[in-house]
Amino acid sequence: MKKDVALVLSSGGARGLAHIGAIEELETNGYRISSIAGCSMGALIGGVYAAGKLETFRAWMKTIDRKKMLELTDFSFSLNHLVKGKRIIEAIMEFVPDVAIEDLPIPYCAVATDLKAGREIIIRKGSLFEAIRASISLPSFYEPVQRNGMVLIDGGVLNPIPLNRVKRHSGDILVGVDVSGHDYKAQWELQQGLLERRKRDKSLKAQILDKLIPDNLDFNYYTVLSRTSSLMIRQNSILMAKLTNPDMLVDIQMTRYGSFDYHKSEKIIAIGRLKTSLAISKYENLMN
Repeated sequence: MKKDVALVLSSGGARGLAHIGAIEELETNGYRISSIAGCSMGALIGGVYAAGKLETFRAWMKTIDRKKMLELTDFSFSLNHLVKGKRIIEAIMEFVPDVAIEDLPIPYCAVATDLKAGREIIIRKGSLFEAIRASISLPSFYEPVQRNGMVLIDGGVLNPIPLNRVKRHSGDILVGVDVSGHDYKAQWELQQGLLERRKRDKSLKAQILDKLIPDNLDFNYYTVLSRTSSLMIRQNSILMAKLTNPDMLVDIQMTRYGSFDYHKSEKIIAIGRLKTSLAISKYENLMN
């Protein structure tokens, strides 16, 4: 059975921590990652892995709580972004030194989007962390990266799971891990269940909550824009999978965890391992 893997990791914010579990499960089952491509959080996890520091990164993520996330958030008063994004990269560089992408032990690329030209940018050379920083530049949230006359933002805008950009080797298998989707239907059903329980609760506390928290709180300017963007990205990832037809696709749609739940890393990593284990079993059953 083919064991060399051309691995592609999608965008997805904190949900992308599931990529760590996916990588660990692949290696546990004897697969060897021979090349890697990533977008946004996938570019970060893939780059840290290619640099040989994934275990260190996972240990560091265990120390992240809401307070530490706030400390690593360098807010800006700019008109085009809320966060500079330098502090988080500098924190990671303390234990993952910056290297030239071409000097990594396995082929690696990160995908970004040139806002000026409206085109996809594939970064295969130069500073690893400049490539990661460009790929994770969530529009209007992180400061865009200025590079060679380009204005670079999150690669997920155009190619959330770059299955067509990873370097291939003879005899390898194409594996994609897609965490760009969110199971909104399951989330809605969960919220409705909680709402029904709240309505049945006649305690004073419940009556106060009914007055303070409207039933339709889930739909506001932020959630509508965020969900719209998420749905478009998800559709692009589905189309890319259909175009490239990977040998193994680990499709991870989450209900409880969102783009900023970095303080829940171990739970998200566990989901990545479980979903990858199921995908491996399905692939190996087909091959046998």
